[in-house]
Amino acid sequence: MEYWNNRFSEKGKIWGTEPSKTALYAFKLFIEYDIKKILIPGAGYGRHTKFFSIHNYDVTGIEISEKGISLAKKLDSKSNLILGSVLDMPFDDEIYDAIFCYNLFHLLLEKQRISFIEKCYNQLRNAGFIFFSVFSEQEESFGRGTKIEENTFESKPYRPTHYFTEEDLLQHFYAFSVIETGIIEEKENHGELGPHTHRLRYIFVKKE
Repeated sequence: MEYWNNRFSEKGKIWGTEPSKTALYAFKLFIEYDIKKILIPGAGYGRHTKFFSIHNYDVTGIEISEKGISLAKKLDSKSNLILGSVLDMPFDDEIYDAIFCYNLFHLLLEKQRISFIEKCYNQLRNAGFIFFSVFSEQEESFGRGTKIEENTFESKPYRPTHYFTEEDLLQHFYAFSVIETGIIEEKENHGELGPHTHRLRYIFVKKE
């Protein structure tokens, strides 16, 4: 919470207000599979909740940062925004058609990741969907910082990062039917890093 409050306080809408390339790709899949009701854990300052809500999706976002929620409510007036940790889900009794989770899963440690997937599973309808994007082992930052778990490094205080191989990501979603996996290159230009490109793994799965 402290890390993200500080980051959003100092940098504001650090990634801009337009949806990521990853969200645009997920949007195409959601249309194909007739998804209407979406949960977005790790909603940040609302750029993705806004994107899906303006396209007439029923959207609920969860964000741990008070500053993030404050920014999100100014940016996105349509979505239901909840302040809290995704590790404390569920916050309601709602069941969703899909869960869209952009670049949050790799910030969790192994036991947290296992718990989080279980919580997501329980909030999906039968035959519901999950779309996650995560840092891959092809990231330039892979291996930087203190190693705290297998393929997990803390390069910044209070922010561990796990880097996923495809096999690793598939193992996390063993309870689901895998529809698609792949790599998406996301170009960003923010903060001290300047222009850079992330090589994100994504996975699109179905609850059986």
